[in-house]
Amino acid sequence: VDPKKQQQRLKAMKPVRDIMHRRMDDESIRWCLTLFPTEAYAQDADMSLSDFEDFVFKACKVDQKDPIAAWKKVRREQEKMVNYLTRRKKIRIVGKETDITFQVTDRTWINCCGTENMPDGEVFTGPVEDSANGTILFSFPACYNGREVENVHMTFKDGKVVKATASKNEAFLNELLDMDAGARFLGEFSFATNRGIQQYIKNILFDEKIGGTVHFAVGSSYGESGGLNKSTLHWDMVCDLRQGGKAYVDGKLFLKDGEFVAGV
Repeated sequence: VDPKKQQQRLKAMKPVRDIMHRRMDDESIRWCLTLFPTEAYAQDADMSLSDFEDFVFKACKVDQKDPIAAWKKVRREQEKMVNYLTRRKKIRIVGKETDITFQVTDRTWINCCGTENMPDGEVFTGPVEDSANGTILFSFPACYNGREVENVHMTFKDGKVVKATASKNEAFLNELLDMDAGARFLGEFSFATNRGIQQYIKNILFDEKIGGTVHFAVGSSYGESGGLNKSTLHWDMVCDLRQGGKAYVDGKLFLKDGEFVAGV
């Protein structure tokens, strides 16, 4: 599909998304996004349908004796992270071809524990809009509307993506980043915690939850996090920290090789 037509659709749907996000922020709507295993999803994940079903059930903790109790445990454990991260100011992510810092001062950390996504398992916030500086290499292909953009490498200065390259579909990447004034700024940052997900499957509902990874979204913020960035775009991209990666919070090591070492 022509990227320009995709952009037109995104812009046309923005008023509807704005209503949804507003109701999410004021908690006047209850919703939960999930996935039903199909042959097509299994094929994308390079699995048999049976193996993919097992993968989904494990990710959603349906394979456990009491899934509800398991998700309540996730909520309690992630609340410790939220308590630690609240009132912190600066995050630094270091990894392969990656060294980026940004501010989270006065932003709210959100505990995602199965109430709006299934599977779930992340703690996210909205970075201060003009604060990101440095470079990042996203470990897995960034998928958007059926397009895969491989080896995405971004350079940020004062919050803005000033350079974006990719080994595949680089033109598509930059067309989306040029969609509007907010598309080159960060709208979200997240620590992922779901250890039941260990592999990339080309589905962001699962990929952004891989335990030991972090993800950033360029484009719109979620109001509940205190983020202020506005854009038609919201594009999640995953950075794997499980092999040699580190995350620092206010200068203190918080995550190393995908394992949390402080505050959890």
